[in-house]
Amino acid sequence: MLEVSHISKAFGGVRASRDVSLAVPEGKITSLIGPNGAGKTTLFAQITGFLKPDSGSIRFLGQDITGTAPEEIAARGMIRTFQVVQPFAGQTVRENIAVGAHLRIRSRREALAKAEEVAIEVGLGDRLDMDAASLTVAGRKRLEVARALATDPKLILFDEVLAGLNPSEIRDVIPVILALKERGITILLIEHVMQAVMSLSEYTWVLNQGALIAEGVPKDVVSDPQVIEAYLGKGMAERIAQRAKSNG
Repeated sequence: MLEVSHISKAFGGVRASRDVSLAVPEGKITSLIGPNGAGKTTLFAQITGFLKPDSGSIRFLGQDITGTAPEEIAARGMIRTFQVVQPFAGQTVRENIAVGAHLRIRSRREALAKAEEVAIEVGLGDRLDMDAASLTVAGRKRLEVARALATDPKLILFDEVLAGLNPSEIRDVIPVILALKERGITILLIEHVMQAVMSLSEYTWVLNQGALIAEGVPKDVVSDPQVIEAYLGKGMAERIAQRAKSNG
């Protein structure tokens, strides 16, 4: 569904993406993980048209979309969420979700009806007429999911949709994301919550300092020495292995 080929991006002397290639299969939940500052959100921004890569190409549903404007990419069926959820000020939850629905629905009445349907699906049905700004962090995360879903996407890129949630809230949101897959929506997510990556993702790529350092099934990737060192520091993989050996 999505093919990223040899993407590179630099800001001055900082190389945010270094020859990154990945392919997202249709109908799956995949993930992009890595330590803070690895370049994950920058890669998402390039894929969805918010930044233009310096080199490389991006194909969505077989068509080259490299450098295409975000609104056109959204119209084609790829939508993203953002780490920091910012509801439209002074609008209700219903009205916020309707903004997403208007990508494909011109009628205001129909867009509001679509918003209600989506709100119920993501667990916001009882908060439709609340001021969106009054939602808790967990509520705002659901709102971000709802706005994306209201666009009728084929592929959603979730950027840390579970960040800031407590374990109970994470457990509540995971079934919502799984239900999107059951509807046939493909998902690529950036996530730091490893519980979610292990529960949701069927395949993962690991980014560090702008470059891919590992990929595969999550349970295998998290034990990769390069991945351990990227997260925990140089020498940690060897120390963990020695500790496991001595405890064995």
